[in-house]
Amino acid sequence: MALLDEVRAANDAYAAGFTKGDLPMPPGRKFVVVACMDARLDPAKALGLEEGDAHVIRNAGGRAADALRSLVISQRLLGTQEVLVVHHTDCGMLTFDNPTLYGICREDLGADASDIDFLPFSDLEQSVREDVELIRSSPLIAKNTPVTGFVYDVQTGKIHEVA
Repeated sequence: MALLDEVRAANDAYAAGFTKGDLPMPPGRKFVVVACMDARLDPAKALGLEEGDAHVIRNAGGRAADALRSLVISQRLLGTQEVLVVHHTDCGMLTFDNPTLYGICREDLGADASDIDFLPFSDLEQSVREDVELIRSSPLIAKNTPVTGFVYDVQTGKIHEVA
């Protein structure tokens, strides 16, 4: 219960000074970020974003295949015109493969997860290149959409371009 109390108090403080209720639905800077859900990566801070600037889609590994539905909505309905893919060093997605996670789900939960591709990877920079290419080649994303891939370093806070 302590966690919920902390969250409620933090939201009360945030809402008390909130002045951005008139921001439009489409992101003002017309781009979307696909990033990992890792708590050490704060895309807004790392990329200098404010509320209303960009869409930020987060999932395990920052995988494009998992974000495609949201990318289509962002681009087709809300006018984004550019995509940034951000993976990061020391990513948990580097630490397992699908069969391992299938076994964990079976052992811990008695559940069969073998129909899910958890999208793990063994090469960080290659995963960025693959995700950039998946977006660029998707028939659901406008041709000539600029798509750039980065790796965020969790030790230094710096990004470097990979694709």
